[in-house]
Amino acid sequence: MTVVNTPKHVIRLALVVCLSCAMAPASFAASAGTHTEAGPEAAFLEENEIAMTKMMDGMDAKPSGDVDKDFVAMMMPHHQGAIDMAQAELRHGKNEQLRRIAQEIIVEQQQEIVAMRIALGQPLPPSAAAPDQIGPGNASSPAVQPAHHSMHSMSRSMSNHEDQQ
Repeated sequence: MTVVNTPKHVIRLALVVCLSCAMAPASFAASAGTHTEAGPEAAFLEENEIAMTKMMDGMDAKPSGDVDKDFVAMMMPHHQGAIDMAQAELRHGKNEQLRRIAQEIIVEQQQEIVAMRIALGQPLPPSAAAPDQIGPGNASSPAVQPAHHSMHSMSRSMSNHEDQQ
């Protein structure tokens, strides 16, 4: 038996793609008016459909003649789609293990978006909490700070690495 050492982010991305594909028929039915469920699942399916549509539209980038730019142009909406779907899971899901995976997906996909922008020399977007993390007095809560600190540290680290090369 051969053991394959697959990176965790690849496994998580595969999980997001599988979940998205599994949910697609239900979300398309919801958009056609044939989905009759109400409550949290209906809200989740609606949010998931919006995320999927936005992701697919964003990934339909026109070739620029630069493979690296084209790769990033397609991957950034793909990663953002994973973030949006994971946020929907956090808002509506109940399974603590899946909620933890969703949190990890958000952090890792944000870090990969930052890494791709840095690799191309693109400016980084301003740091902000996810919409579902903002609440009364939460703007500077410890729960929001680590992701910003982590991305800032990663940005600084990658810039220092590029300077050394």
